[in-house]
Amino acid sequence: MLKSLAAGAPAPTSPSGQTVVEFVDVQKHFGQIAALSGVSFAGHAGSVHAVTGENGAGKSTLMKMLAGVHAPDAGEIRLGGSPMRVTSALEARAAGIATVFQELTLLPNLTIAQNLFLGREPRRLGFVDGAAMRRMAREALDRVGLDLSVDLPCGDLTIGEQHMVEIAKGAQAQSRVIIYDEPTAAIDAESVRKLVQLIAQQKASGKLIFYISHRLEEIFELCDTTTVLKDGMHVWTGPTAELTRGSLVSLMVGREVGQIYPQRPAAKDSAAALSIEGLVPKHGMPAASFELRRGEILGLAGLEGQGQRDIIRCIGGLQDPTAGHVARHEPKETSQPPQTLPADVVAVVRAGVGFIPEDRKTEGLYLPLSIEENIGLGMLRRSGLAMRARIDSSRLASLIRDMNVRARDERQAVSSLSGGNQQKVMIGRWLASGIDILLIEEPTRGVDVGAKAEIYRLLREFADAGGAVLLTSSELTEHLGLCDRLLVVRRGAIVAQLPAAEASEETVMHYALLGNDQQEVAA
Repeated sequence: MLKSLAAGAPAPTSPSGQTVVEFVDVQKHFGQIAALSGVSFAGHAGSVHAVTGENGAGKSTLMKMLAGVHAPDAGEIRLGGSPMRVTSALEARAAGIATVFQELTLLPNLTIAQNLFLGREPRRLGFVDGAAMRRMAREALDRVGLDLSVDLPCGDLTIGEQHMVEIAKGAQAQSRVIIYDEPTAAIDAESVRKLVQLIAQQKASGKLIFYISHRLEEIFELCDTTTVLKDGMHVWTGPTAELTRGSLVSLMVGREVGQIYPQRPAAKDSAAALSIEGLVPKHGMPAASFELRRGEILGLAGLEGQGQRDIIRCIGGLQDPTAGHVARHEPKETSQPPQTLPADVVAVVRAGVGFIPEDRKTEGLYLPLSIEENIGLGMLRRSGLAMRARIDSSRLASLIRDMNVRARDERQAVSSLSGGNQQKVMIGRWLASGIDILLIEEPTRGVDVGAKAEIYRLLREFADAGGAVLLTSSELTEHLGLCDRLLVVRRGAIVAQLPAAEASEETVMHYALLGNDQQEVAA
């Protein structure tokens, strides 16, 4: 997909520019944990340098040291041939290093302009020059093709728009080194295209771009050089052209990864878990009607921003629809009539429907709490205010072990886990709760290839045990590899229903771009 987005951009080449950044035997510990152990490699001017590896490999820690957030315990970082001595992100920026972190750093109560120039506001006669700041903010947004008012509070923006503002912040800085940490994880295809063009311009102007990503297609399409880290150690640095997809995955995980997607069961008629009838998420959107069946993983596919998020959030009780209703069907052996679910998240959860949001850090996890506390919350699903809260410690420990959550122990704070392990904790909460229907946005956003395979296994085992999964994903290959059925959504309408095993990227994109003669397809 990136090939079409990167049309006109220079192809990756072997770096020939001068050395800009050099890591020399860099080491970093957090308590007893070795985050980095003797990492050494160099980055060159006029190149895009991928830094990749599994979650927890040390990629972000290394880049945060370059960005002035952390200091090495041993070794040194050289900038332009001289040892770099910075003790803060502000000093790193002054030294010519700009960073676009995966974690949002915008303050929601400030405007876009105020966030872009926070701490370095233009001044006139000793006062902040608001007009100049807004003018320069407009130029920064235009540079990344973002058509938003610079006076909008950042708290009013979507996650994707906030990430584009973060990118604009890095782009407008006068820097010779730019760090992108999973920049495409939360933005749509059009924003990706604009980012690709921006990176091509930055590369052509002689900048060194460090590009952290788990998306292998981005590495092969954009990056001249690739560095692989594993468990805090340097594994390989060399031209990306010397790698294949298989060899890169093997370097990242330390083993051959076979089939990343679990085997899809044979198609069969199964009972409904949820019936969605005439659901209109917002005024002006068409009605959506379909069934989610037991034993299946159903994907809401299509281009981003076409209404998938509104549909799944209405079903989960997070958003009030303007019309229609959602009914939950009990398993056949109970012989209970369908139960209409109100637009209330608490009632939906009590009815056995779990929801995992795309932004697990702000909407899902309690970051200061431990792994066991976050997962244990699921066991309290049916507890009332007058009931004594009980958590089955042995079951919780067994679940953490079965999910292969990588941590010191179950008391480790969730905030310190990698993205993949945080996502496992979110899934584990619902597995512990006893729900049998799971709604999930972006199941593997910001997750490495090894953790992806484990998350896919958990979702497939949940469905095989009689559960039902409805998901959205910005990765079409994830829809095709993981799901049993796909509903293609265009402008809020379901325009096609496809068996995933028989679908192709071309077929899905045809419906996503051109739709169908019918306004809606009953599924």
